[in-house]
Parts: sequence; structure tokens; C-alpha cells
Amino acid sequence: MYLMRIGAPGAEKPVVRVDDGHYVDVSDVTPDFDERFFAAGGPALLAGKVATGRPQAFAGERVGPPIARPHQILCIGLNYSDHAAETGQAVPDEPILFTKSPNTLVGPYDDVRIPRGSTKTDWEVELGIVIGRRTSYLDSVEQAAAAIAGYCVVNDVSERAFQMERGGQWSKGKSAETFNPAGPWLVTPDEVADVGNLGMWLDVNGVRRQTGTTKTMIFDPYFIVHHLSQFMVLEPGDLINTGTPPGVGMGHDPQLWLRPGDVMELGIDGLGGQRQRVVGPR
Repeated sequence: MYLMRIGAPGAEKPVVRVDDGHYVDVSDVTPDFDERFFAAGGPALLAGKVATGRPQAFAGERVGPPIARPHQILCIGLNYSDHAAETGQAVPDEPILFTKSPNTLVGPYDDVRIPRGSTKTDWEVELGIVIGRRTSYLDSVEQAAAAIAGYCVVNDVSERAFQMERGGQWSKGKSAETFNPAGPWLVTPDEVADVGNLGMWLDVNGVRRQTGTTKTMIFDPYFIVHHLSQFMVLEPGDLINTGTPPGVGMGHDPQLWLRPGDVMELGIDGLGGQRQRVVGPR
């Protein structure tokens, strides 16, 4: 199942994509794809409606993030060995965790805004995990797999000077407005043949900058969810960004940074694609 939210910011309605041109409106089943929806059973609640509902044609509606603003956005750093190498940092022994402000969440085609004072805004295509039920102290990776509602494409936009040069607080460089485009869909696990073997890519202004695969993850999604559950409660609808493959701007020589007018295009096999225009500070 492919869950989407379409409409103006703050007024999105939940729909299920049935093919490239059509969707079924499920707003009479749930008002949103939010914590309450996932806690009540999530996508399983929609099966009857999708089977009997009348498909409607997409008509140029804005595509919002596939989930409502989550309780938290958790991020895993340096989760690809080749990305760790390009940044000159050691491969971690266990997942590096930082947080990202939930209000960074925007749609997959929304503008990305460079923050005031930025000199080093960067891109990162990532696999996103959405949690499907309240979870803590999981006993196994099998339980972790069962706690996952689905997967989505994420662009973990980062300001490297804020991240690396302002007191070592990674969240400073991750939490500017618009810094977490997500979607276009939340794809349920039954639609993903092998989450450990998905191609990933990102272009800037038509030039390929990142090419990778989830096969080179150090810690896979099930390990990550199990690991995080030992330290905190994961709530339904929480989003986890799982790290990026090599090719970020910081890793190039010379380094490359986003500027107003740039266009990022990115995607993951089976999970869809995104496109964002970069705009200047407010």
C-alpha cells in the first residue's frame, strides 16, 4: 500500500495511491496519517476502503509529506561505511544518534530554504522508517520488523558549518525549516521485496552526486529499530532517517554547497522520487 497526503500545507488529506494517475480518498476512515492512525492499526484499517473505493484522478494537487508531523524525527549518522570514509570519520561501533526538529518535515516537491548565515548547506538522500506502534525494549530484530509501518524517501538536508563548527551539536545543522523533505509515499513493508537492497540516487542541477544502495548500510533498519528501543520509547508515526551513501557535498574535493536556484532530484528504488528547488533565506 502507498500512503500519501495531498493538499495545501496544514490541510492535507490522506489518500492511497493505486497507480501513477489515481488515488482513493481515505479521509472518511482516518482524518490523517498520524500517531492515532498508526496506533489503531495503520494501513490495515484501509484495506476495505481501498478495495471498494472509487479511484480519483490526480489533478495537480500538492503532495505533502506522507505522515503528519511526528512525535520525533530520529537520525542515524555515518551508517554507510563509504560515506564515513569520505567524511574522514571512523566507522561507528554502534548507531550514532541525533535528533531533528519535527517541524523540518515538508513535502517531496516543496522548496528547501537555506537558513540565515548558512555557508555550507548540503544534501543527503536517505531511507526513512516510520514506526507503526508504541515500542520499547524490543527483544529481537524480528519484533523490530513487526513494529515498522513502512518506508519512504527522505532528504536529510544539513548545514555543515552549524553541524560541525558550532560546538559539536549535530542537531543545530539539521533542524532549519524545510530540512526534511519526505515522500512522496509511505510504502508498507509488504510492497518492499528487500529493504536491504534498494538503489539510491541524488542529482543536483542534473548532475549525479550520490549513487548508493541500502546493501552497504552498516546497521540495517531492523537493527536500528531494535537498538533505539533499548534507549527510548518509539511512538507510532515516529520517523527515523537511516543515513546516507557517499556523494554528499561535504565529501567532494573541492566541497560543494547548495545555493539559491539549485534543484535537487533524488529517489530510492520502489519508494518514489523527489524534486526540490533551493531558495534563499527569509
